[in-house]
Amino acid sequence: MYVGAVFFPLLGACISGFFGRWIGDKAAQWATVVCMALAAVCGLYGFVQVGLNHTPGVVEIVKWIDVGGLQVSWALRYDTLAAMMVGMVTLISTMIHLYSVGYMSHDETPPRFFAYLSLFTFMMLMLVTANNLVQLFFGWEGVGLASYLLIGYWYERESANRAAMKAFIVNRVGDLFFMLGMALTFWTFGTVEFDGIFQGVEAARQTTFAGYPVLELIGLLLFLGAMGKSAQIGLHTWLPDAMEGPTPVSALIHAATMVTAGVFLMARMSPLMEYAPNVLGFVAVIGGTTALFAASVGMVQNDIKRVIAYSTCSQLGYMFFAIGVGAYQAAVFHLFTHAFFKALLFLGAGSVIHAMSDEQDIRRMGGIWKKIPFTYAMFWIGSLALAGVPLFAGYYSKDMILEAAFAGEGWTATYAFICGIAAAFLTAFYSWRLIILTFHGAPRADHHTMEHVHESPWVMLLPLFVLAVGAVFTGGVFHEMFVGHHWEEFWNGSIVNAPHNHVMHEAHEVPSWVPLLPTVVGVIGIILAYALYMFAPSMPARIAAAVPGLYRFLLNKWYFDELYDRIFVRPARALAVQLWKVGDVKIIDGMPNGAASLTAQASGRVVRLQSGRVASYAFAMIIGLVLFVSIFLFGVGR
Repeated sequence: MYVGAVFFPLLGACISGFFGRWIGDKAAQWATVVCMALAAVCGLYGFVQVGLNHTPGVVEIVKWIDVGGLQVSWALRYDTLAAMMVGMVTLISTMIHLYSVGYMSHDETPPRFFAYLSLFTFMMLMLVTANNLVQLFFGWEGVGLASYLLIGYWYERESANRAAMKAFIVNRVGDLFFMLGMALTFWTFGTVEFDGIFQGVEAARQTTFAGYPVLELIGLLLFLGAMGKSAQIGLHTWLPDAMEGPTPVSALIHAATMVTAGVFLMARMSPLMEYAPNVLGFVAVIGGTTALFAASVGMVQNDIKRVIAYSTCSQLGYMFFAIGVGAYQAAVFHLFTHAFFKALLFLGAGSVIHAMSDEQDIRRMGGIWKKIPFTYAMFWIGSLALAGVPLFAGYYSKDMILEAAFAGEGWTATYAFICGIAAAFLTAFYSWRLIILTFHGAPRADHHTMEHVHESPWVMLLPLFVLAVGAVFTGGVFHEMFVGHHWEEFWNGSIVNAPHNHVMHEAHEVPSWVPLLPTVVGVIGIILAYALYMFAPSMPARIAAAVPGLYRFLLNKWYFDELYDRIFVRPARALAVQLWKVGDVKIIDGMPNGAASLTAQASGRVVRLQSGRVASYAFAMIIGLVLFVSIFLFGVGR
């Protein structure tokens, strides 16, 4: 069952990718769905056995690498953290696969799409079940490859190709730091196996590299790698552009795979991160800044999927500043609940786009809630969970993070708490701005589009319902296990339970106004959105006109893309042009007669020696022999 949870998606990818042309589109689609369903059954079984019955273990598959002192086995590590991730990834991916059967029904090459989708899932499962850093890096790079294939799935679109390249290149920046961190880990511990690393952490506390504590350096390098995968500020620019792929891709990337890989890495390496306090402070600052930055940008975006994409970026910021204050369990809890309501929102957005004949601009929507009532209800549930409204999943996990940040020590924890509260207000505001502009008001689409607005088929609505159940109940059901008073027993050592990691205990003892504050600011954000977009729809445009600089700053995403274009893209392009025009054209081809021409002329002269006449060759050999003997005799004579 443990092996099946990981390898059934690979089987589905192979069936659809290699045999889809022969078995037909429908058979290929349903084969991958069935394989994913089997993986989900295995994954949920693993979660029950490992997470609830506390029977962790390692499934050895094969000896992978044995070179010098580096020995790496291919094995599946099933502890509570891995089992939780496998269960969540397989279940949500199954829903996305099922949804895709309806959403991609008119696509020209569905077997290729489903092969990529299942490959993506398999790579994420390899990542979360890795028993060492090398195997984790294999999955890490695998999800990067699969995201490139899926974001650029509609390769005939120039925008999709650019977005896929951007995601691939930006992630390579982070991956460079990951590789350096992996190399430094091997240098320090002599192994990349997690058990060996964690057992040697205490002994490595006094070790330095280039004059710096080695554990701090490893933690920093691994976090910089995680910043790329999980789209933290500075390496986040690929995430909004990833919306160029089909909507199910967006749901899979943002909910269950890829962007959560960085958070998982930090949780997996928590026994090491605990001994890197300066890095944890940096993580808290980056996470808090990302949460606030992305929420501020999400307020003014007009593409339905981009609003939700920036929401993902903001929620990832919450997860990282939870890690930064030492509340790893709270970060993973939010990762878990977020997966359900974010997949629900993305698939709900896909249902809206499907109903609106592929329209994604919310300024051209409105007045459709009565025509697609089920999708509308699902959108409400996802938004209530995202905004952290009480009794919904996000309320339990997000509030736990904020309580942990309040209980944390130092100015970095205080900064993260303030950013988190501000982001909670903005999240509620942009969530209801999205609902109102998408579903309410006078219709702003053309008459032809409005005539064809219709509810999605059952194959798309059933996954929405399942995810909605998760968005409502996962927080309340799993709160006590994940972050309640019995969290140490549940996690069973898979996430660090160090004696000095007191923040999880103190988070339950904060003043009563702390857990109340996020709800209050969230309700204020909802009321403000209603006031501006429902009752005074002309007011937002007037506010934007009153502060045009601020509006453009937010609309242009704090000008990160323009800044990177000026700093990196243009100089690189200018250097490439110079190397082409000067190095290639003028120097290589432009020297006297041209280097290429000189080579051609020299080879032409040499070719003349190959006359084909045996007498000429014999004469040349005799001359050479005479010269050789003369040189030898001259040397002996001296």
